[in-house]
Amino acid sequence: MPRPGRRVALDFAGILGPVSRDEFSEYFAARAHTLRATAYLLCGDWHRAEDITQIAMTKLYLAWPRLRDQGMDAYARKVVVRTFLAENRRLWRRREQLTQTLPEPPVADGDADQRLLVEAALASVPPRQRAVLVLRYWNDLSVEDTAEVLECSPGTVKSQAARGIAALRKKLGPHFDVLSKGGR
Repeated sequence: MPRPGRRVALDFAGILGPVSRDEFSEYFAARAHTLRATAYLLCGDWHRAEDITQIAMTKLYLAWPRLRDQGMDAYARKVVVRTFLAENRRLWRRREQLTQTLPEPPVADGDADQRLLVEAALASVPPRQRAVLVLRYWNDLSVEDTAEVLECSPGTVKSQAARGIAALRKKLGPHFDVLSKGGR
């Protein structure tokens, strides 16, 4: 048994047969980018999003033999959201503080300022509300599908979405037209 605080290397090579491993590799190649984008919208940091995606894909790999042909995308999305929420509960994440901000490369897109503004506002929303907003409006899931991913009631999804949008409106101010009362 390893001592507390020591890292243990895991060998997953013998878990899947060659056919299953190839299927998983194809799935990973096709879906990793989308899952990473979802993780980024949840956490607001590309490095952390990569970590969340890797943890989720490891969990998916371990469950692969019993999950084949059973809605992989929905399950993978659920694992990404659950991993994000679990990471936010860890105490060491809360104590970590950045000492300096690294500059981002310039973007030629004219909407970059708005995108950064929305990303900063989204990062200020509590994690559970952020998860609902990302699943509902980025991944375009229905209320019922979002509730299934988060293992909560549809009413909770609706209330968390309403509170999250209200928080975004408050943070962004009335001049930001995307979140106007008449919009989505």
